[in-house]
Amino acid sequence: MMKYRFLILFIAALGFAACEDDYLDVESQDENSEDFFNSEEDYQSALVAAYDQLQNTYINVMLGEIASNNTLAGGENANDVPGIQQIDDMIHTSTNEQLQQIWQWMYAGVNRANYILEFQDKTDFDGKEQVIAQARFLRAYYNFELTKFFGDIPLAIDRRLLFGDQFEIDRTPQEEVYDLIEQDLIFAVDNLDYEVSQEGRISKGAAQALLGKAYLYQDQFDQAADVLVDLIDSGEYELVEDYSTIFENDNENNEESVFEIQYSDIEGAGFGCLQCSEGNIAVGFNGVRNLSYADPEDRVFDSGFSFNVPTQETYDEFDDDDVRRDVAILDIDEHADEFDATFSVGFEHTGYYNRKYIAREGDLNTGDQNLTNPNNYRAIRYADVLLMAAEALNRSGRDDGQARDYLNQVRERAGLDNIESSGTPLRDAIYRERRLELVGEGHHFFDLVRTGRAAQEIDGFTSGKNELFPIPLEEIVLAGNRWEQNPGY
Repeated sequence: MMKYRFLILFIAALGFAACEDDYLDVESQDENSEDFFNSEEDYQSALVAAYDQLQNTYINVMLGEIASNNTLAGGENANDVPGIQQIDDMIHTSTNEQLQQIWQWMYAGVNRANYILEFQDKTDFDGKEQVIAQARFLRAYYNFELTKFFGDIPLAIDRRLLFGDQFEIDRTPQEEVYDLIEQDLIFAVDNLDYEVSQEGRISKGAAQALLGKAYLYQDQFDQAADVLVDLIDSGEYELVEDYSTIFENDNENNEESVFEIQYSDIEGAGFGCLQCSEGNIAVGFNGVRNLSYADPEDRVFDSGFSFNVPTQETYDEFDDDDVRRDVAILDIDEHADEFDATFSVGFEHTGYYNRKYIAREGDLNTGDQNLTNPNNYRAIRYADVLLMAAEALNRSGRDDGQARDYLNQVRERAGLDNIESSGTPLRDAIYRERRLELVGEGHHFFDLVRTGRAAQEIDGFTSGKNELFPIPLEEIVLAGNRWEQNPGY
């Protein structure tokens, strides 16, 4: 991975992932690993395969916006990718295709990381601790995504989930899932450096940030504050001075990027195998439908499928002097007037697009260009770390002064005045700042859920149900109908 196309020398079993209607006739993918994990090269090849599944988190990011009050599903019409439309309307069920993809692809990532950890003691070499630490971070990240969406999940530790295990393994309580996530990330923090050998590799800072986030999602505010403040005090990261440059393709892996998922447009892709793409598929989905410029020399963006469109309310949430608004949200009418461009109006057209993640001019246009965009996903930015730390300090009651300082660093970069409040008003200001700073980046739905605000902000949201998504029915059937479905589904 890492912006390059590697030859994957093996295929790890995909956990409980099933394929369409063939899930009742699945052969075991277990392998004889006697001839593997005999060298550092073998471990590194396996690690590349574990990294590779990060690229499939594009759908997680899209749904984190569409399920919230930030954006609407969009698309060509009301039947364009029905699963996305259903999640937008909060009427999704256990047969939702996109939720099935998240389950399958994240478990593929867990299994690939566990493949390394299953044989971690087989061969010794210099730097092995760093390989194991990266594998444990990746397992933690995939498990975090799974439990964030589905709550209690089947859990395997240092072994792959192979076909047949689903008849014996149960869903693990979310508290125990988080225990493993914490253990994995603490190990990664202790065994990784801030400097990485290759762009896109996991650093100590990424492990600290995800650990702090995991604590925050459990309302463990003191623990979150400790690890996030330590990361801030390391001085390893800083805010990019010019906000308008953060999401451009020539400013990837910058000083604000704590954890960034790498994409490439070198290898083409097709709709028959979205998980095969090396590109950021969400970028094509987010793009303006049939965008065309009168003068090709004026082209700024490539066209796309008009999904994930910001609402008028989201646009209006920004102050007029907030420099982030026009970087985060593209007003297509203004853009078309300025550059003499035309476009098609899709379903639920609002006039706005997620400018952070739409295709830029200059891509290679390899294969299906809408599926092979090279835009990296900034999974955790330093601004996010500052705001998480501010929230943890405020909600723990520990230090509103320091919380204000972190919040105001983010606001100052946006060209806004300082916040002087404390207590609950400060907390509300932090929540609002998270929405504005991170709009379009896939965090808002889960921020609303974990802070208890989803029911009042999201149309159609049902308390006691929509905090979690349903376990895919296919997986329950595959497990012999032993697993209880999430409440309300």
